[in-house]
Amino acid sequence: MKKKATPKSIDQYLSRLPDDKRRALTKLRKDIKAAAPRAEECISYQIPAFRLDGRMLVWFHAAATHCSFFPGAHPVAVWRNALKKYSTSKGTIRFPPDKPLPSALVKRLVNARIAELPDK
Repeated sequence: MKKKATPKSIDQYLSRLPDDKRRALTKLRKDIKAAAPRAEECISYQIPAFRLDGRMLVWFHAAATHCSFFPGAHPVAVWRNALKKYSTSKGTIRFPPDKPLPSALVKRLVNARIAELPDK
């Protein structure tokens, strides 16, 4: 089986997804941009990501049965009560594509991640 080439952009990554996952991750992308307007889009570890002031901020991707958001361990720990209805692990939040993360929650998670980044 031929392996797909690493996407060069978030648009290219999203174009390869089924409609339900593309919609969920497009919403997540928009919410991340709204929470961190200065963040730059990139591909890191072969998945969509955002970088802020040269430092990695957050990642997201589509798996076989769910979508994932990777804000890091600190934001997941800080907002663990708000994340109770989601499957989580140390720095990961998994959600079904038909139930995307609420915009307000994404904003809180991204802001918690920004707060933990060291100053340049």
